Amino acid sequence: MSTEKENTLLIIDDEKTNLRILTHILGQDYNIYTATNGESGIKIARDNMPDLILLDILMPGMDGYQILSEIKKNEETRRIPVIFITGLNSDEDEEKGLALDAVDYITKPFNDKIVKLRVRNQVQVVNQLRTIEYMSMHDQLTKIPNRRSFDERLNMEWNRAKRELTSISILLADVDRFKSINDTYGHQQGDIVLQTLAKIFPRSLRRPADFVARWGGEEFVILLPNTPLAGATEVAEHIRSDIEKTEISCAGGLTLNITISIGVNSQVPERDSPLAQFISGADKALYAAKQEGRNKVLNIQNLLD
Repeated sequence: MSTEKENTLLIIDDEKTNLRILTHILGQDYNIYTATNGESGIKIARDNMPDLILLDILMPGMDGYQILSEIKKNEETRRIPVIFITGLNSDEDEEKGLALDAVDYITKPFNDKIVKLRVRNQVQVVNQLRTIEYMSMHDQLTKIPNRRSFDERLNMEWNRAKRELTSISILLADVDRFKSINDTYGHQQGDIVLQTLAKIFPRSLRRPADFVARWGGEEFVILLPNTPLAGATEVAEHIRSDIEKTEISCAGGLTLNITISIGVNSQVPERDSPLAQFISGADKALYAAKQEGRNKVLNIQNLLD
């Protein structure tokens, strides 16, 4: 078991003696949060998103079944696995707990080693699922989000912009003459170029909500929520300039300078605004930037002027 305590548990039990015992058993391997009632336990779960919850059933106020139901109703916490650890030891109680989607059911008095093993098994499942999810949402070469991940974020931010009537901007960036780089220096060097860009893009973004992903091939996409066209164009120009100044090491001690072209679109979406048209606007601006000589930023307004 890792000593870095990478995983976090939440223990909800109104008996402080039980909290102390479980914290003693599990505290060497996990970061521990505790709560003595359902209301505070649910709040801690929402605020801290633990990897696993250990939950008593018999408590004043909300019982464990009610707490689990509330956890499963909430979109943010519904995927957190819950183990009941309780003095109720009938088959009916266990069946009811498992029917509510608890992942395990441990009865008191419990065996320390059994508790540790059952918790370890569930945490391993959580970590494996997290790894699978990460791999499905990130580009393996550049380690930044992939197109699937971007599509999820775009839909979320697009709907938010509709509700709040705020600007949302998109940048489509393409490496200039990337085929020539591959043909001249080899595909391995081309991979290094893409990996270098993937490190530069996030450094140029200003806010946690800004989002960059690999769109495919040598194209990258950046989403800027709550950003009008002028601000998005400024960000794009900053990125373009940073990349133009970057020297990339090649075999034999040589260095390679690359440039990119960027198309920018911005919109305050209305209820019936087509998302595909929003993306298409940035794609048209990118194509125009390529046609006008590359190493250039153009926005949708440039095409209309």
